[in-house]
Amino acid sequence: MPWKTLLLLLFYYSAHATVTHRWSKAVLFPSAQRFKRSSAAFLNPVLQNSLEDVVLLYEFLLAELDIDRSQRISIKDEELASLRKAAEFDTICNEIIPKSITEIRRLTSRLSSYPRVLKKEDFERTVLTMVYTAYRAAQSQGHQKDAWAESFVNLYKALKHDLMFPYNKEPS
Repeated sequence: MPWKTLLLLLFYYSAHATVTHRWSKAVLFPSAQRFKRSSAAFLNPVLQNSLEDVVLLYEFLLAELDIDRSQRISIKDEELASLRKAAEFDTICNEIIPKSITEIRRLTSRLSSYPRVLKKEDFERTVLTMVYTAYRAAQSQGHQKDAWAESFVNLYKALKHDLMFPYNKEPS
């Protein structure tokens, strides 16, 4: 009988460790984990490392973005576009954030079951995905507009949940 209990505890521990391990390696933005072809470094930039970076990101978004037919995002203001952080912004917007409705729905599905607070780079990328989704909703018509608007709302809910995460926990 004790060996059955030991086997059951071992099974429970194994199952618990597998689930915990799965989420510790969860990747919300898989393209950020790929190697960049032109360099040996991982393609995993982060824009916001300081308050000045946050202000700069806000300036990028206010300076008006240009989204061409192939969905490449660029900053219209030439002075801002020449900054080093603008190159990172370009990489995040054009190489990392999802652009299709299917990829964005996959992201919102992952976010809805994410068990902890987002890392700052994931939060930042989710916000930029939400900005892109708002743009696409504004430019679309009919059924497509509804699909983009629904994705925008789902991203908003995921970010709100993330911001409220510490307060949503049940008291122990």
